[in-house]
Amino acid sequence: MRGTTPTRRAAALGSAGALVTATLIAGAVAAPSASADARHGKDRETRGATIAAARAAKAGIDWQDCAADWGLEKPIQCGWVTVPLDYAKPYGKQIKLAVDRIGNTGTKEERQGALIYNPGGPGGSGLRFPRRVTTKNPLWTNVSKAYDFVGFDPRGVGHSAPISCADPQEFVKAPKPDPVPDSEADKRAQRKSAREYAEGCYERSGEMLPHMTTPNTVRDLDVIRAALGEKKLNFLGVSYGTYIAAVYGTLYPGHVRRMIADSVVNPSREKIWYEANLDQDVAFEMRWNDWQDWVAKNDAVFHLGTTRAQVQAKWLELRATAKKNPIGGLVGPAELIGFFQGAPYYDSSWIPVATVFSKYFAGDTQALVDAAAPDLTDTAGNAASENGNAVYTAVECTDAKWPTSWKKWDRDNTRLHKNYPFLTWANAWMNLPCATWPVKQQTPVNVKSGKGLPPVLIVQAERDAATPYEGGVELHKRFKGSRLITEKGAGSHGVTGLVNPCVNERVDSYLLTGKVDAADVTCAAHATPKP
Repeated sequence: MRGTTPTRRAAALGSAGALVTATLIAGAVAAPSASADARHGKDRETRGATIAAARAAKAGIDWQDCAADWGLEKPIQCGWVTVPLDYAKPYGKQIKLAVDRIGNTGTKEERQGALIYNPGGPGGSGLRFPRRVTTKNPLWTNVSKAYDFVGFDPRGVGHSAPISCADPQEFVKAPKPDPVPDSEADKRAQRKSAREYAEGCYERSGEMLPHMTTPNTVRDLDVIRAALGEKKLNFLGVSYGTYIAAVYGTLYPGHVRRMIADSVVNPSREKIWYEANLDQDVAFEMRWNDWQDWVAKNDAVFHLGTTRAQVQAKWLELRATAKKNPIGGLVGPAELIGFFQGAPYYDSSWIPVATVFSKYFAGDTQALVDAAAPDLTDTAGNAASENGNAVYTAVECTDAKWPTSWKKWDRDNTRLHKNYPFLTWANAWMNLPCATWPVKQQTPVNVKSGKGLPPVLIVQAERDAATPYEGGVELHKRFKGSRLITEKGAGSHGVTGLVNPCVNERVDSYLLTGKVDAADVTCAAHATPKP
């Protein structure tokens, strides 16, 4: 399940830590239970996080102009926050997290503190968040008067001790194998790739892997809060950022001032992460159908068919052509999915994807190559893409226990593919490294309200593909006093970034006053794109 940008590897591109044993004298020493061990470890991490936060509060952040190659214009400033790699060892190895900010645009009296942002992933960078002010995004004018906008690269991402699982230039090479297997041999090849990718993660980033978890990112977030000099956290999390919000609200309920969860990952322990990805396959098919209906309705512009069935036939024709002879030598079925999945993700991609699709059938193949093929000369972009995928894999694989039985993966994905073919196998191969993950997999946090948690605002589109609607409902159930805003009939991922006054006004009101509606709210969908 990827949360921010729809870049997936269609084909999934070590040795486990040594088990330390101790000899027990029979009858003299009782072995602690596994749950007691886990509790002891968590207690150490909790203490370590308190130590790290106190240290950060004392040190603060040395704000400077951002490095030229970060692409963050003045008056945005950048800095670093130091955190332990392992919170159980707060005085052990430290890593530096990149943070940036822009001050509130209003008066000193209007200022309400810092608003920290995470765009999702896992693997997304939040450093572009302050650019909502410098680019004068009208949706954020009111809120930016009251808040400094703060972004950060989570651990392992971008400038924050980045991890890697593969050579970036190898990672982006195309065409990749068709994700939909024709034979058992195809499946064996994909399984081999997934296993090798997991081994590559361990070889290239083994020291970081055991600590690439959502709870550690949450602890990092609390240290950043302390470094900013903020008593309480104001946080906007989108997509995977909502799972950060859910875990933060559970571990640090008394530290929350305002919190918005937009496009929600289902926080149920049973869903993190294997089941959540299967649910995503179903939701993607629904939203793919929505887009095809829209393309058919606009046949006068796109000439791809007047019914969903006709548009789907064109998709299958394009897919079969690319499988037989990759378009431009680079675009096969895997690359097509990488590009076309933008449409189910975001309404803003509906017109661009349909336009490229239409141009292809009008004889312009170059538009499709330009849109869907990797740019092998873009070394920085390719490194960022590889890093994002590495973090995605590391966090999801380390956060939770995954099935190790290939029979289960094969059975579940074969069953789903019959009715939901658009994304199922591509998603399976992307996540399959988790079946042979080389470090210990954790037990997810039991997300629930804690003492002092204020009302959390949850925003969810009813037909979201990447984070299905049930996720918003589940978090709403678990966070007492929360309010759920449903965008009825809509399905774009990331609702707070869209123009919908019914949503926008409530987001502003909540962040500026802390007030929520007396009951949950259903908003009409934002405007459908017009070609």
